[in-house]
Amino acid sequence: MSIASIRDVVLCADDYAVNAPTSQGIVALVVLGRLSATSVMTRSPRWAEDAPALRDLRGRLDVGLHLDWTSSFAQSAGFGGALSTVMRRAALRRFDVAALRDEMERQLDAFEQHWHAAPDHIDGHQHVHQFAGLRDALFEVLLRRYGNAASRPWLRVSSVAQAGFKARVISVMGSKTLQAWANDQAWPTVGPLSGAYAFDGNVADYAKRMQGWLADLPHSPAGPALIMCHPAASAQTDDDIGPARAREFAYLASHDFVQDLRDAGVRLVRGSGLPMASA
Repeated sequence: MSIASIRDVVLCADDYAVNAPTSQGIVALVVLGRLSATSVMTRSPRWAEDAPALRDLRGRLDVGLHLDWTSSFAQSAGFGGALSTVMRRAALRRFDVAALRDEMERQLDAFEQHWHAAPDHIDGHQHVHQFAGLRDALFEVLLRRYGNAASRPWLRVSSVAQAGFKARVISVMGSKTLQAWANDQAWPTVGPLSGAYAFDGNVADYAKRMQGWLADLPHSPAGPALIMCHPAASAQTDDDIGPARAREFAYLASHDFVQDLRDAGVRLVRGSGLPMASA
């Protein structure tokens, strides 16, 4: 296979710090060289505790902020809500943009406090960073904090072509507006996005899905595509997608995944453009 035929993809593990098994699984996969990015939930009380293990891997992957308005952490803090509620408020433009900005600043401050650097990227838990109101606040925060930075954090453009109707609707909401703003500002983005599914099936089913996502990756001179994943070393009982996380980890840690990358002619890269450092 020629170098020209190889396609690049950012494989990003979402939800770092959501619980201990997820953080442990992501760290283990990074050590194995099976991930090139992860996104952190800084509203989780585990973030301060789990940050040192991630800092030990600095340079081996992109580490970014997973903006959160829908998790139990967000809802307990009083600013978040169920996904359906957040979507409805966004569609009706009922968010206070100033309050949104303040919360985004808090989440970014918490990220930088424990990562000791700016994020390599910013995305959203359940794609909330693209919703009306939230994206407008995000644009203002990005320009204020990183507009003059030599290296700006890349944004995930979450327009999912596969998966079920609901997943497509959620991911497409605001993606064109986000991309248009990024184009106007010469802001880096990574997309299109793959990796959405109903968190069902067994390990073999997940392997088949990954094989399909890898086969469908575009050849793009503009940069890599992106696949999101949600692995964990084990299933935590109070985690609704815990069993799926454990299945994803089992496959991504296996030699089968390495072979599937080779067969598809795909290599993992960092969205920042920096190389993945070896162990």
